[in-house]
Amino acid sequence: MHFSLRSPSWLLLAVGVLLGLNFPLGKLATQAGVPGLVWAALISLGACTVLGAALWLRRGQRQPLVWDRQHLRYFVVTAGVSYALPNVLVLACIPRLGSGMTAMMFTLSPLFTALLSRLAGLRAPARLEYAGIAIGFAGALLVALARGEAGRPADWPWVALGVLIPVLLAIGNVYRSLDWPPQADTTWLAVGSHGAAAILLLLACAVFGLLPAWGTLARVPVASVVQVLAAVLMFPLFFRLQAVGGPVLLSQIGTVAAGVGVLVGAGLLGERYPASVWVGVGLIALGIGLTVWARRKG
Repeated sequence: MHFSLRSPSWLLLAVGVLLGLNFPLGKLATQAGVPGLVWAALISLGACTVLGAALWLRRGQRQPLVWDRQHLRYFVVTAGVSYALPNVLVLACIPRLGSGMTAMMFTLSPLFTALLSRLAGLRAPARLEYAGIAIGFAGALLVALARGEAGRPADWPWVALGVLIPVLLAIGNVYRSLDWPPQADTTWLAVGSHGAAAILLLLACAVFGLLPAWGTLARVPVASVVQVLAAVLMFPLFFRLQAVGGPVLLSQIGTVAAGVGVLVGAGLLGERYPASVWVGVGLIALGIGLTVWARRKG
């Protein structure tokens, strides 16, 4: 079996693996004193710049890019709902809830996406897909529970705010399918969405007084370059997966990424995890396998 841009299974694996690199790279950046908002802005700005240059060189003047109202709406809504607002919420919630409970919020995204997809009249997952989602959720939950302060007393107003993270991600997953521009170029969707996200995140950096903190990126030059390269490879595939796999399958990239983050942390960063984390990774693999099998049968 070879990799194909028309195969939802391979796209899910590729996007999940590339997304999973964000966890160890983000950890290295945080340890070096890089603020999370600056790191998030670097990802969108780097992806937009490199992909934009590549797209311009590929298309040139022969195929002008589409700037109609639908594309602009798509860029702005995707940037706000899928990237900028969730990042700001994550940064706000971590000091109040801890990294463990905040990470747990991401495990809810597939469940909310499946529910919203059904309400929106999109393709409903089969029962076996629901089983895969549930098993993958349990695995990701075990991984998340091992991260930081998941057992601290709950601050319920902040828990309620934290639940908005997976809700926003689910809304974004469903919106991108419902408002998909006709004959859209997936690279152009990635460029425009992350260009808008970069503007929003840079404004957030200015509001929080973090613009001078961009100098901290010089402390992690290799991690910064690798992170941008991973984003450049991932986002065109991300929008391709949206097109061929739909919002529910796409929502599971976070589950795949959780498992990849553990493997990279153990293999390259020398991290050690309790047995429950490895059970979680096994459940993630089982859940994703069931979901992919169900899609193939369907």
